[in-house]
Amino acid sequence: MRLNGFVSRAISWASSAMLVLIAVPLTGAGQVQSGAPAKASHLTSGRAGQPDAKAISPAAGMAGDAGDQYFRDIYRDFYNTYKLGPEDQLALRVQGQPDYSLEQVTISPVGRIFHPLLGELDVAGMTVPKLTERLTLELSQYILDPKVSLSLVSANSAKIGVLGDVLRPGIFIMARPMTVLDAISAAGGVSDTGSKSDVTVLRQRGGAGSLTLKVNVKRILEGKAGAEENFALQAGDTILVHGNTRKKLAAITSMMSFGNFLWFLRGA
Repeated sequence: MRLNGFVSRAISWASSAMLVLIAVPLTGAGQVQSGAPAKASHLTSGRAGQPDAKAISPAAGMAGDAGDQYFRDIYRDFYNTYKLGPEDQLALRVQGQPDYSLEQVTISPVGRIFHPLLGELDVAGMTVPKLTERLTLELSQYILDPKVSLSLVSANSAKIGVLGDVLRPGIFIMARPMTVLDAISAAGGVSDTGSKSDVTVLRQRGGAGSLTLKVNVKRILEGKAGAEENFALQAGDTILVHGNTRKKLAAITSMMSFGNFLWFLRGA
């Protein structure tokens, strides 16, 4: 996918998030994949080359403050651990070898890509760093010291976010249906500073803005909540566990970085 218009869309999502924040102060998911961009501020993995201008780069343009670093760490973890699957899109560059570089390639329904030199390659289930290592090794049989740069252009799995006072805040893949409690468990559970009774789910509704849903996880854990309270999540949902870092996370959610985060979860 192209990133033309990225800034305007990010600002739009940031604005939508802010409308919600005015009403509800936000603070800071199964078999699940966790984590975020392959290198701190971009998603290119490899030994050579600059960040791919067409790769998803939610962290691009971030300032160097603590709030933005919070999201950079989340993206880095995601991209280092994300397992590639059908319909994900990659960009492969081999320095000085345009004939063996792929500007954009989509992983097939059976988990493969085609490379003009290496032929059909099974890539499903691999992370970007691992695939970069494999491509470098296989290309070295034909090219002297190949400099390989691999970027994840589009991650098309259903993603949710868990932020705030949890042990491992991050981006998670819904490999199966997940509830609010599933998401928090995947993030390591509520931290000692977090409040199980003060959880917000921010649900994106396209051009209709965002919906905030309050959840009392403490009631769910105690068996006092109805089934509807531990509801199923949708792709793009963000769970925010409030606690002692309320002030810090309220500041984070007001940044453009948070708008980028919502845009990314929605289907970047």
